[in-house]
Amino acid sequence: MGLGCGNPQVIASIKPGETVLDLGSGGGIDCFIASNATGEKGKVIGVDMTPEMITKARKNAQEIGVKNVEFRLGEIENLPVADHQIDVIISNCVINLSPEKEKVYSEAFRVLKSGGRIAVADVVITAELPPKLKEDLFLITACMAGGTSLQEIESYLINIGFIDIKVSPKETSREFIRDWLPNSKIEDYIVSATIEATKP
Repeated sequence: MGLGCGNPQVIASIKPGETVLDLGSGGGIDCFIASNATGEKGKVIGVDMTPEMITKARKNAQEIGVKNVEFRLGEIENLPVADHQIDVIISNCVINLSPEKEKVYSEAFRVLKSGGRIAVADVVITAELPPKLKEDLFLITACMAGGTSLQEIESYLINIGFIDIKVSPKETSREFIRDWLPNSKIEDYIVSATIEATKP
């Protein structure tokens, strides 16, 4: 349940009563943490594309006894959420897996309320990956080779209409990224970053 590349909760500043959406919720750990912050009057929605993970997350929620969290089957490129419903969107090392990242951010914009925000932790590319690494399917599915550059992400967010954009690479993350694939030098090309933006 704890896989990820950062802690979106730290930058999300979730307030009591807010509605939170987690993109790629997996086993539900980030949703359960967010549920504590949003409280009984708030709500947390987790979206994942695999029925197995939705089943697992729902089972975890039942075992923990969380009442203000629900899990929906769907793709982050086509969110199963109505327009203007969400106060804050979190995601932990998932958007890099999407081949349509700009569409993911566009969907995020659609479902956010005015003044809503995104608080994402993800892997980004800091230098051009060698073909051997870039085309490795294991590295792509393991959240290492599918990232986008900081500049591309900023461009997506600007074009979509977000404001107060802040993409912050965490250089210290290279230390744990090195452990993901020892002796590959993958840490020379990618870094964990926090991505923040607000819908006007």
